[in-house]
Amino acid sequence: MNKDIFEGKWKQMRGEAKSWWGKLTDDDLDRVAGKAEVLAGLLQEKYGYTREHAADEIDKHVTSYESDMKAKIVAQSEK
Repeated sequence: MNKDIFEGKWKQMRGEAKSWWGKLTDDDLDRVAGKAEVLAGLLQEKYGYTREHAADEIDKHVTSYESDMKAKIVAQSEK
């Protein structure tokens, strides 16, 4: 995952992150502030993930989020 892309999209994804990882508080999400490393550390702390598993989870959700956004854009343009 590109760190710049993650940082740039964090404000948009923040709400989704709450649903993806319900154990994260609003304060936790504020602390992330677009930093994937901070999010990975919080996932390790709250869920007991390894660093690699946390990075994989983040990648999976970011990729899915980007795909969903692209699909919505395409669907809107077809209307």
